Amino acid sequence: MKYEIDELDRGIIKQLARDGRMSFSEIASALNVTEKTVRLRYKNLLDHGIMGVFGVVNPVEIGVKAGAIILLKVQPQKVKDAVEELKKFREIRYITMTSGPYSLLVQIAVPTQDDITQTLLKINELTSITEVNSIIQLEVFKNSYEYF
Repeated sequence: MKYEIDELDRGIIKQLARDGRMSFSEIASALNVTEKTVRLRYKNLLDHGIMGVFGVVNPVEIGVKAGAIILLKVQPQKVKDAVEELKKFREIRYITMTSGPYSLLVQIAVPTQDDITQTLLKINELTSITEVNSIIQLEVFKNSYEYF
């Protein structure tokens, strides 16, 4: 049976998206419920795969200062093959299927502009890819993990 989140679950997620180190008692106080309620709801959110606990890295602080969004045209019937190959690229952090002329969109994060070039050259070697359109990211103004 699928777990349906409610407003209280959304509130817990929202609080933790702002500050992942917030205590259960602080969340309970903000949402006007008991700490036990927050603790049980938090466990349910984790157990049902709705939420996970991860360390989020500031890429610039670790030397990852360049990025690009790359649109890919793929041979018909080769989209799954292309996705499996692209998943092997460490520098690709996001892959999605899209509508329109480009079947896939990927986002890369790398240390330098030269690394963008090298990644594009590697992508061009994939036989399932028929066309590449890259958009270099110059500056990121918002990168949020808040969904509610």
